[in-house]
Amino acid sequence: MRNRRWLRRDVLRASVSLAAGAMFAEPLRAAPPPASAVTPDLIDAARKEGKISYYSALELNVAERLAKTFEAKYAGIAVRVERSGAERIYQRIAQEQGSGINAVDVANSTDPAHYLDWKSKDWLAPYLPDDVAKHFPTDQVDPDATYATSCGWIETIGYNTNLVKADEAPKSYADLLDPKWQGKIVKAHPGYSGAIMTATFVLSRELGWGYFEKLAQQKVLQVQSAADPPKKLLLGERAVMADGNDYNLLLLKEQGKPVEVVYASEGSPLIIVPSGVFRSAPNPNAARLFQSFFFSVEGQQLLVDEFAHRSFHGQIKEKAGRQPLSALKLLKSDPAAVLAQGEDIKARYAKLFRV
Repeated sequence: MRNRRWLRRDVLRASVSLAAGAMFAEPLRAAPPPASAVTPDLIDAARKEGKISYYSALELNVAERLAKTFEAKYAGIAVRVERSGAERIYQRIAQEQGSGINAVDVANSTDPAHYLDWKSKDWLAPYLPDDVAKHFPTDQVDPDATYATSCGWIETIGYNTNLVKADEAPKSYADLLDPKWQGKIVKAHPGYSGAIMTATFVLSRELGWGYFEKLAQQKVLQVQSAADPPKKLLLGERAVMADGNDYNLLLLKEQGKPVEVVYASEGSPLIIVPSGVFRSAPNPNAARLFQSFFFSVEGQQLLVDEFAHRSFHGQIKEKAGRQPLSALKLLKSDPAAVLAQGEDIKARYAKLFRV
């Protein structure tokens, strides 16, 4: 077989979009599976397999903590975490599947558009954890139960409080274009981060590409992951971040560090992180057990309490002092459009920022 480069536009097959930032799916081919509880038989079968390969776009410390907690709960099952940016995971899985390599059991990505592609190829296995069926809103669950939203967060503006006074800090994306911020801004890249791909799509839709053309003139420090800008703020390498996840800033602020989150007046991009089990999973029972744990109260509350992620589980409590999603002006994505436009977005962005 000749080599080929896997691009979004090569695989665009999704045809139905759900409104207002909901999940996206093709028309139902068959009735979705019934909800699956964790049973002794499932646990025994998973222990016989003894391992799971988990591809994750969550930060390494988050993915590894989930893995270690799962391993402690289900002794005898080892979790191998393969962590990378969402766009790298997408490319890797395409290459593996195209070559007949069955390596991934469960994957979660910060770019929901990936699941449209994987589902269209019939790479995802229907599996509906009991908690998802009982406690998750239907707009965060694929109708065919091939994936669901495992967690989320917000892409925000932020600043270092030692370098910027509160009354002088940017309050909007438009404020970042002020000449006083030239050479003082850090920003992540949509070619690496699925979250930033989503944010770039949303902001180009809401503000136009003219906004990015002007922002590119601000001598922006370009980094890769959505987790990198908060770290640059903490180190004082830049005073302001144009995008980056809110959860790192929230955690740093709770530790007394000199950072602050700004939810822009125009609204802030909502990032959702689906998770799905692969049909060709080499460890299918362990994969389903891990997926059930991921969506359980235990797994979801861990994400909220220790990592300031957002959960759509109806029984999860938000930590005191953190603004709930309902209190924020959210800018929601359209995964089908992101899938269609992704390669063009990356190319246009790279040309503007010369990276």
